[in-house]
Amino acid sequence: MGQKVNAKAFRLKINKTWDAKWFTELDFAEYLMQDMKIKKYIRKKFKNLGISSVEIERSAGSVTINLNAARPGLIIGRGGSGAEDLKNEIKEKFLKDAFSRKRAIKTININIIEVANPNLDSAVLIQGMATDIEKRIPFRRVVKQTMGRAEKAGAKGIKVIISGRLDGAEIARRELFLYGKVPLHTLRADIDYARGIAQTIYGTIGIKVWLYRGDIFEQKENIKE
Repeated sequence: MGQKVNAKAFRLKINKTWDAKWFTELDFAEYLMQDMKIKKYIRKKFKNLGISSVEIERSAGSVTINLNAARPGLIIGRGGSGAEDLKNEIKEKFLKDAFSRKRAIKTININIIEVANPNLDSAVLIQGMATDIEKRIPFRRVVKQTMGRAEKAGAKGIKVIISGRLDGAEIARRELFLYGKVPLHTLRADIDYARGIAQTIYGTIGIKVWLYRGDIFEQKENIKE
């Protein structure tokens, strides 16, 4: 089962949680589409700034976007101008109609959070690999350098699958790289999974990363009798 399912979805409510935190009975499809468009726009706009995750929370009359990034300073900008511009762009492109309806959105909040260790974040690693592959750096060198940085950062295991017309080969193929152990069936294992693509002149190169950061055990409070 652990080999066939998204590693994060497999561990929901155990040691992972949802990126979207809201509930509605009437506008679910609309809210879902807004979330997808906002996330796609942010990842494309800040492609080279190490976007780890985009979490969206909704409450009555407000939308809060938590943006986890490896280089938050470049997103915030001087004096917070970058964050303010991003807020205005999201409002104009995706939430403009929501401000004029009966159940209107009144405020948008954007929190830009720094990723503690980018070398232990699979999404950040994939963006770095995709950028290097698009620069025509040999894929084996790119993957091994990335795995080396993750190992030095404290990763207990990492698995990378890369597929496509690798180095411009005539026939597409898939190659697997593995360091340490990656226990996909162990639910308490902290597996950080992400996937992405690199757009090359030969076609699209797909990248998948499973990063094992150790086990997470439930913390139980000691009750004194």
